[in-house]
Amino acid sequence: MRLPRTSYILICGLGRSGLSMARFLAAKGFQVKATDKDADTKVHEPELHHLGIDTQIGYHDPETFAGAGAIVVSPGIPLTMPYLMQARTAGVPLLGDLDIFTSYNKTPVVAITGTNGKTTVTTLVRNMLEASGISTFMGGNIGTPLVDCLMTGSTAQVVAAEISSFQLDLARHFKPEIAVLLNISPDHLDRYENMADYCRSKWSIFKNQTSAHTAIVNADMDDNCQIRPRPASRILAFSSNPEARIHQGARILNQSIFLTLPELSAGHTRPIDCQNLVRIPGIHNLENIAAAALAVLCAGGNVPGILAAVKAFNGLPHRLTFVAEINGIQFYNDSKATNTDAVIRALNCFTKPVVLILGGREKDTDFTLLRPYLKQVKQIIAMGEAADHIHDLFAKNFRVKRVPNMKTAVTGAHAAAQPGDIVLLSPACASFDMFENYAARGDAFACHVQELEMKRHG
Repeated sequence: MRLPRTSYILICGLGRSGLSMARFLAAKGFQVKATDKDADTKVHEPELHHLGIDTQIGYHDPETFAGAGAIVVSPGIPLTMPYLMQARTAGVPLLGDLDIFTSYNKTPVVAITGTNGKTTVTTLVRNMLEASGISTFMGGNIGTPLVDCLMTGSTAQVVAAEISSFQLDLARHFKPEIAVLLNISPDHLDRYENMADYCRSKWSIFKNQTSAHTAIVNADMDDNCQIRPRPASRILAFSSNPEARIHQGARILNQSIFLTLPELSAGHTRPIDCQNLVRIPGIHNLENIAAAALAVLCAGGNVPGILAAVKAFNGLPHRLTFVAEINGIQFYNDSKATNTDAVIRALNCFTKPVVLILGGREKDTDFTLLRPYLKQVKQIIAMGEAADHIHDLFAKNFRVKRVPNMKTAVTGAHAAAQPGDIVLLSPACASFDMFENYAARGDAFACHVQELEMKRHG
């Protein structure tokens, strides 16, 4: 892929990804302009101007889009933005960060995508590789842009990359040596025309792989749209279905993971007893560990490193994190559960009665998918923009209480619960109606739970 030298490259969106890309391309000697309609990003103007980058912040100029030699679109920017659509119609190429990274990167990449579990698996891959003695750069959708690896003089032997569907939408040349597809369930349907389009985006992580590469796929995946192209690469599967036949890959049976692949020593099979090893709950997390272990073995890691990393891993914040126990009621923060499948996974971790806090900003969410899993839910607390929708869907069959904010959600959930119950924040929605991000939402939940605890002791 060749970037234009005769005209400027326009960076659309000055979040973390856009800023890093602007710095990188300027350092490579390209003429760069940057635009963001959010006036708050003016804080970055002095640095960008110092680098010789012209900026248009607080507004968009259609002529700037039309005159660009190429436009690098930050992952969060919808491709249906009128300025982008007009520029594309006029022949201006739209690029994503993955292809630019691929053009310069020479380090083997382990790429992880899926609706849920991406960050956990990417972190596990990094930890397992490091524990195996392999230096690793971790980046992508997880927070650190991949081009930062190219700018920091990194000596990493492997790149562990969390990859979102938004990034894949503009990837034409991205070709990871090892690619992992964890799962596909309904999400981001406010951005995609239908479920099939979302599935195509996820499966495209394999599209440029060859027989020299490895694809790791969840054998139990029901992607609801019959989009299952067969990668040209070697395929490894993982499954928690006892009836699944895994020739090469990983099976999860009775709290153990059985790894089968040639990279292992004699016999090609190695069991990992997770009963006293894994500190994060849920069968889905055993699947995450299995997928990560397969990727790490293919990348040159070893079983002792895998075991050491799993034993030390306590999970990531806002993912089914235990917050406190008050009067025998346990509070869990699962704010990262921004779709129904993540909520189902959380509910499946508990056998006790649950008071469930749902709601936020919808993404064309089909909440009815939750119905079969709400049997142990004794009360739904509905909050945010989706509160009325949730109430209307479930009020006939479940106790539903609408609340205006997180504080009343926590106090209302505490009042509805009894000793031995679980209060679970697992919203099935984005956070942007009330919070900056899911982490801020989870922090607010934890803060109000702690206030309850202090009142009990006060």
